[in-house]
Amino acid sequence: MTILQAVLLALCAAGIGGIAGSLVNARLQQRAVASPHEPETLTVSQVLDLVVSSAPIGIAVVDSQQRVVLSNVRVEELGVVRNHLLDDRAWAAVQQVIATGESVDFDMSAKTRPLARRAVAVRGRAHLLHAAEPRIAVVYAEDDSEQVRMEATRRDFVANVSHELKTPVGAISLLAEALLESTDDPESVQHFGERMLHESNRLGNMVSELIALSRLQGAEKLPDLEVVDVDEIVKEALERAAVSAEAADITITTDFPSGLEVLGDRTLLVTALSNLLSNAISYSPSNTPVTISRNMRDGNVEISVTDRGIGIAPEYHERVFERFFRVDKARSRATGGTGLGLAIVKHVAANHNGSIRMWSRPGTGSTFTLVLPAYVESDDATEPLAAGKGPADLREESRR
Repeated sequence: MTILQAVLLALCAAGIGGIAGSLVNARLQQRAVASPHEPETLTVSQVLDLVVSSAPIGIAVVDSQQRVVLSNVRVEELGVVRNHLLDDRAWAAVQQVIATGESVDFDMSAKTRPLARRAVAVRGRAHLLHAAEPRIAVVYAEDDSEQVRMEATRRDFVANVSHELKTPVGAISLLAEALLESTDDPESVQHFGERMLHESNRLGNMVSELIALSRLQGAEKLPDLEVVDVDEIVKEALERAAVSAEAADITITTDFPSGLEVLGDRTLLVTALSNLLSNAISYSPSNTPVTISRNMRDGNVEISVTDRGIGIAPEYHERVFERFFRVDKARSRATGGTGLGLAIVKHVAANHNGSIRMWSRPGTGSTFTLVLPAYVESDDATEPLAAGKGPADLREESRR
């Protein structure tokens, strides 16, 4: 809005009488006489044209006959001006401004299909150019798509969290009632107690993962990144998954130690790999293998987790990293899954300037590959490099 205010002031100065413009032009002429060898200075009108044309928001000057006196490219990209004509919704706002003298907001989100690639939510505001000229109005508009998307994401997130938390809380409440009514039946007490423990653990895991996801999405900055041994990450993730793998009769195998290193946060990387292993174990039949492999490719360390499980249908490939999304909801609830594990992996990878990719086929299994920039000592051994970037670069990028 600051840019717009500057533009409006410039427009007023140019449209009301040009007094300020004359003074500035006189000053520019004096400079030209004093320094004839300096490059030619822009005039006030040229400066005005450049400000309007390069503004990141759409700007249009409209008279009382709906004629567009002045506009920039951005306002046409947003669909507010088409073929030198003002959109009807913007024109209705301008008419109200001319009639009342008060600024009016307008929203073109509902039906706008502008030329701009991303603009789907266009909002604007109409002002009088100046109180002394009530027949001319200035319209400005901007692409509000990102704000609308973030607001929709926030609403969906709150709704999903409320729904997901309600399930274990409700289950614990019902189980507690059943437990109280079964005090004289030791077997029932044992059964309901185990179910309560399962649901409370699931609830605790969900809260912990929600907190972790919130931190990864920018609520808190990551600590300073350090050199991390990939083999140590794999070893610790294996230790975390050992109990659940044994309970599910799953054998986890790994390749040989690689000696590779990455620049990152050890705890988060172990969490990401542990989530991949947990996912593989949960969706694999008994007596099937899960494998971990690591290799170096194009300056990146790739840690892959492969299972021989049920696989994922192609229509779900784009959604598996969404929060709370589950391909098999019944199986996920039975294993205590929260639907947040892969979302956490995706954000851990992004915060380390890396990525996560997936290959899967129903009935065959899945492979999830965590890709991270490799840490490599520079020639003089004084400055580390990671996929062409220094630690300061990666730390800065990880916090964005």
